[in-house]
Amino acid sequence: MRPLDRLGSIKIKLGVLVAVTIVVAAVLPTAGAQVGLSPLWTIPLTVLVALLVTQLLARGMTSPLREMTAAARAMATGDYTRRVAATSRDEVGELARAFNTMAADLETVDRQRRDLVANVSHELRTPVSALRALLENLVDGVVRPDATKLQTALDQTERLGQLVSDLLDLSRLDAGITTLDTQTLAVRPFLQDVVEEARLAGYPVSYQLTVDPFDLVVRGDRARLHQLVANLLDNAGRHSPPQGVIRIRAMRGEGRQILLEVSDQGPGIAPAERAAVFERFTTGIGVDASPDGGTGLGLAIARWVTDLHGGSIEVADSPSGCRIRAALPEGSLI
Repeated sequence: MRPLDRLGSIKIKLGVLVAVTIVVAAVLPTAGAQVGLSPLWTIPLTVLVALLVTQLLARGMTSPLREMTAAARAMATGDYTRRVAATSRDEVGELARAFNTMAADLETVDRQRRDLVANVSHELRTPVSALRALLENLVDGVVRPDATKLQTALDQTERLGQLVSDLLDLSRLDAGITTLDTQTLAVRPFLQDVVEEARLAGYPVSYQLTVDPFDLVVRGDRARLHQLVANLLDNAGRHSPPQGVIRIRAMRGEGRQILLEVSDQGPGIAPAERAAVFERFTTGIGVDASPDGGTGLGLAIARWVTDLHGGSIEVADSPSGCRIRAALPEGSLI
């Protein structure tokens, strides 16, 4: 029971508690005298009733504190699911709501930490196991070190290198230590260079680049913007069907924004799942699942890059396939 929850201040609650106790101490002796009770009975009865009333009112005031103490002890053992009933409007209620927010954040961080360990372990185990098996076969003479076997070993090594690079970027993101080396970039030649590098990945797709206007320029960090576009192209190539077409389009948007769109002809992403694709280690989501989902960090890093530039990124509506749109704000334009 919390009869004082509607009061908005702990000071008012304490004042009410004192006032009620005084009223009880004044009324009961008077009532006892009127009915002829001896003071030997009315005084102990008054003290007892005053203590009961105080206990009733004070218990509701302090119950959130007791709940927070129990929840904090549970957190010390790794249980972040405990919450406090924050029904009071006073300072203790505000503390209870802040405690619940902190508990929810800690639960999210703990879940992300567990997911990080599990996903990184899985991503590392696959190429390491394949590379180890190949090297053991080469050492034992089971297979010959021909070009195909060496290329397989190189592919697995490159996959490991990409994962390490993504994790380093992720650590920079969490540490917040990344700075931007901004410069003026001509969009068309910049995107042409990134597309040429994307072709080296060997996806059986073609690329179509459109820049409007032709001489569009942007001011930003070349290395980070390269990460953005490269990750979008890699994601599109990974989920595109053989002989599919990946379209890259850069243009001016409303409010003097630069919009960069990368579209593929894959199965697309359901509207309810679009926000999740930019979360860390999200692979093979919904209808856009792929046997090779990558590390699940590419789109998370793409969102990080747009955030660094003060922009945004989203999965836009598309009649078919998937279209990801990144927007750079007016401050990035020349």
